[in-house]
Amino acid sequence: MAEYYDRLETRRPATRERAQMKALREAVEGLAATRAWKSRFAGIPAAELRTRRDLAAIPVLRKGELKDLQAARPPFAGLSPAKLVGVGRLFTSPGPIYEPEGLSSDWWGTARALAAAGIRRGDVVLNTFAYHLTPGGFILDAGARALGCPVIPAGPGNKEAQLDLIGHYRPRAYVGTPDFLKILLDAAQEAGRDIASLERALVTGAALPPSLRAELEGRGVGVRQCYAIADVGLVAYETSGPDGALVPGMMVDERILLEIVRPGTGDPVGPGEVGEVVVTRADPIHPVVRLATGDLSAFLEGESPCGRTGPRIRGWMGRADQKAKVKGMFVDPADVDRVRQRHSEIGRARLVVTRANEQDEMELKVEATVADPAFVEAVAATLAAVTRLKGRVTVVAPGTLPNDGKVIADERPVG
Repeated sequence: MAEYYDRLETRRPATRERAQMKALREAVEGLAATRAWKSRFAGIPAAELRTRRDLAAIPVLRKGELKDLQAARPPFAGLSPAKLVGVGRLFTSPGPIYEPEGLSSDWWGTARALAAAGIRRGDVVLNTFAYHLTPGGFILDAGARALGCPVIPAGPGNKEAQLDLIGHYRPRAYVGTPDFLKILLDAAQEAGRDIASLERALVTGAALPPSLRAELEGRGVGVRQCYAIADVGLVAYETSGPDGALVPGMMVDERILLEIVRPGTGDPVGPGEVGEVVVTRADPIHPVVRLATGDLSAFLEGESPCGRTGPRIRGWMGRADQKAKVKGMFVDPADVDRVRQRHSEIGRARLVVTRANEQDEMELKVEATVADPAFVEAVAATLAAVTRLKGRVTVVAPGTLPNDGKVIADERPVG
């Protein structure tokens, strides 16, 4: 018999939409008097937001625009209540974009995805997402604790210490990027360490190609993935059918109104058509209305074999812009330009993202007339400081890079 996190997952679709739109109207009405919201919702009374189709009248908010708005009116551009009552933590993500965390239990909503991944109350969870400045670690930490799971706040890196923690606490569940799970499994095998307690994993923040999923599951770890962003928390998650097999696509979280729009516009695409993911979350602490994520996906038609009645998307299908998510962190073309500006020897620069040995890799190609090791090391250090990720640097002759306006070339396979 199928197990569900709560009754919301199996309610009638019409009931779900009415509840979501009612919550959205209340969130908009609560902030309608603020200057920022008046400018965004000019001529769109909250009372007229009755169905999902009505959202198309509201302008899409893009990350670049949000960054500028927050810089002009800290901390949250006037798009959230001015007083930080009900806020527990304050974060920053690359951009920079600033996000709050509400005080309520599982404010990010990830307990639902953890439960769908087969993680149960009392399971010890090894959390390898970072807890420093960015919300990643806390997004999964809160969900696991709301589910009744003790959490090891391990963070990323330090394989030896992680193996010690696994050996001592015997966690059943792993959360983190799929790449790092493979790194841990490889390290344990090489060192002859027993980490067979790991049976379940909820992964996100990096691509999970079929080959990597098959390898991880072949080594005894049942893997499911979720799609989460720092602005709203959980967006969608994988589920299993009655037989325990993976169900195609991802269920949209119950808190999220999700649209697929034509990239560069706010216009919804046709059924099954690939477009940009736009999310709305009616939260009184930090309402997010029609935020364009820059991610590509498409709706799947028909009911899910898992028995849940919400909408499904195909999952992450690439980026609508030149931003790239590398090892769980977004890299923006502006980041590449910041590296270039700090080294006057560089003409043009191009960041190439690939995969090797089931891991994301970055190579920064720079046009310059100098190529000595000290220069290469200095540029690599700047790249790491700006993006918080390591990558190799290759110097090429001036005029070598393609003159196509592309700053980030994501050459990883999709699917």
